[in-house]
Amino acid sequence: MKYVFRALPAVLVMALIFYFSSQTGDDLNSLFPLFQRWFPGMNNFDWGHFVAYFILALAYLIAFPKDMRNMKVKVMVVLFCFLYGLTDEFHQSFVGERTPDAKDLRNDTIGAGIAMLISSISPVKRWLHKL
Repeated sequence: MKYVFRALPAVLVMALIFYFSSQTGDDLNSLFPLFQRWFPGMNNFDWGHFVAYFILALAYLIAFPKDMRNMKVKVMVVLFCFLYGLTDEFHQSFVGERTPDAKDLRNDTIGAGIAMLISSISPVKRWLHKL
């Protein structure tokens, strides 16, 4: 039962991603202007995908027992995020004003990968072990 509760954050993040994927492009364009102001050279970078999959990767990692959170598991987490990103892009093909985009999938994977790299930094690793 403990493992079910550990997986709950990942399920909730996946549900949020599914919900936001159901929104039209116009509804989402106003969500991340702050990132575009902070990083003006990255206006074409989809921060929504990056942030969502960064959080999803951490939620997946937390679902694993503490003694299993090694590099192999972190690579699997990035793969899981990539695969969920594929299903997300497929889902978007059915939403008005949305289309599947390989750049979105790239941003999903970058977000997940950076989350796993950051999770390998000692202070962050210690903090995650408390969860």
